[in-house]
Amino acid sequence: MLWTPELAQYLEDAPWPASKIELIDYCERIGAPPAVVKNLQEIEDEDEQFESIGEIWPDYSAEADEFYYDDELNEY
Repeated sequence: MLWTPELAQYLEDAPWPASKIELIDYCERIGAPPAVVKNLQEIEDEDEQFESIGEIWPDYSAEADEFYYDDELNEY
């Protein structure tokens, strides 16, 4: 499973809590990239309820993206 912030952002507005099947269905309905669905399909426990993307990808931080370009903006 390879997550990136760009892929994980498709799950930010998912209907949490959600199971693997519910998340796959959600991603297919919103037109998420195939890599997102593939990552979700690799989750082993189909019945587990996830509360957030942080339970699927612990390194994810929604706030990290907000400051991604701060250094570049301050240069101008």
